[in-house]
Amino acid sequence: MSCYNEKVEAVVAKLSQLKIVPVLAIEKVEDGLKMCELLDRCGLKIAEITFRTAAAEEIIRQSSKKFPELVIGAGTVLNINDLHRAFNAGASFAVAPGFNPTVVKEAIKSEYPFFPGVSCPTHIEQAYELGVKVMKFFPAKAAGGVKMLKAIIPPYRHLGIKLIPTGGISSDNIKNYLELPEVIAAGGTWLGTSADIKAGEWDKIEQLVRDAIKLLA
Repeated sequence: MSCYNEKVEAVVAKLSQLKIVPVLAIEKVEDGLKMCELLDRCGLKIAEITFRTAAAEEIIRQSSKKFPELVIGAGTVLNINDLHRAFNAGASFAVAPGFNPTVVKEAIKSEYPFFPGVSCPTHIEQAYELGVKVMKFFPAKAAGGVKMLKAIIPPYRHLGIKLIPTGGISSDNIKNYLELPEVIAAGGTWLGTSADIKAGEWDKIEQLVRDAIKLLA
């Protein structure tokens, strides 16, 4: 049994192309739509809307319809209910901070592109055993960052493992992660912090997004 199907391959291709995933916890639907419009307009056509807020599901539902070119993901998907809510709302992919085999099995059964969180060799092996090849590495910085990745990747390189580091990623260190061949993209909250969005700092956020895009040039 494997979750590495055409849907997953399509999302992985997009992530590999876009490289930077804004991780967003947004309290209001209107703010979520505004943030997605900003990302769409600036050219960073991806967003991870975390299920840490009550507005997340509706933001995904409306933004996926309003901005069809934007790759909308759901973050902090911790149970089967949230998994189905996310994809029924229109999410293209979902991620979790940890490895929950119950959620992974349901995602595979439903053919959902779902990337569970791992932070050590044991998690990687458990996820791979279920057919998962693309995983979120969380919390990246606290778990050892690039140094840790360089240590744990070699034993699994021949398996085709791919990773998406998130947690403590910033404009100062993201390129160090992206230089690793097994890292297809990295997620960060600095492109649209909850405080900046709540305060309506849209000019500041837009500049951060544009600066992030320049990092990849």
